[in-house]
Amino acid sequence: MSKTIKKIGVLTSGGDSPGMNAAIRSVVRTCAFHGIECIGIYRGYQGMIEGDFKEMGPRSVNNIVNKGGTILKSARSKEFMTPEGRKKAHENLVKAGVDALVVIGGDGSFTGAEVFNNEYNYPVMGIPGTIDNDIFGTSHTLGYDTALNTVVECIDKIRDTASSHNRLFFVEVMGRDAGHIALNAGIGAGAEEILIPEEDLGLDRLLESLQKSKASGKSSSIVVVAEGDKMGKNVFELKDYIEQHLPEYDIRVSVLGHMQRGGAPSCYDRVLASRLGVKAVESILEGKSNYMVGILQDEVTLTPLEQAIKGHYPIDRELLRVSDIMST
Repeated sequence: MSKTIKKIGVLTSGGDSPGMNAAIRSVVRTCAFHGIECIGIYRGYQGMIEGDFKEMGPRSVNNIVNKGGTILKSARSKEFMTPEGRKKAHENLVKAGVDALVVIGGDGSFTGAEVFNNEYNYPVMGIPGTIDNDIFGTSHTLGYDTALNTVVECIDKIRDTASSHNRLFFVEVMGRDAGHIALNAGIGAGAEEILIPEEDLGLDRLLESLQKSKASGKSSSIVVVAEGDKMGKNVFELKDYIEQHLPEYDIRVSVLGHMQRGGAPSCYDRVLASRLGVKAVESILEGKSNYMVGILQDEVTLTPLEQAIKGHYPIDRELLRVSDIMST
């Protein structure tokens, strides 16, 4: 990439996550610090196709570091998946004088950015924003830490009522393809069992574990279930199954749903977003493209987008062992 960068566009795409606004703020202010313009692109790739752009300066991102969601909005764009849609998007960027793009989102957003880069040799840089923490090349994605804190707070409240009524609660958390939220929040909240898509606990072992808990004197239990666990049953089917085999349990289900995505970002997510935004802009100015900025061992790093998309961030086996010990 040889051309001089004078204007950078920033967009948020895919599911929203706490910390996206802090990342937008970081990108905008880093651009201002280096004397270049920044353009906010509304509604992700769809806004790029429709030319929904707005100039952004340091004061336009006042008081957003503490807000969840994204001020630039987010939308999934089927049109961007077509060559014709990407051609419109490129024409709009060229017309607006935008020289490079910072994409804040997950693997689907990064796939779009990589295709766009390959077709038009257009400079792109990704910032990982998803509560699932399922992107290779970073130990934490934006919103993951906040989601963990939200889930733990909710489970703490559920445990109060579970203890009061001697109940068993199944608590479903997000994580269709990755159990990082369930595993970490489950340990943090003291769950008796944690069901995640990476591990097939098996219904027999779950029954055995709950029977042991009852026999050991536990009057209430919490089972955290990732929405994509491998038992092949949704959380309500699990409830029915356990009721059939352990009728002595009074069972309730709580699906935390989209509350996990909302709320003010944690301090960790705000600082992480600020660091990644600075790195994204400065990497573009250094001539780099087609990378994702991430955090590994507290160092801000660059991972090729292709690896970030295709790689797999494994579940922490040591945490699984800790979970087993803690459920004793």
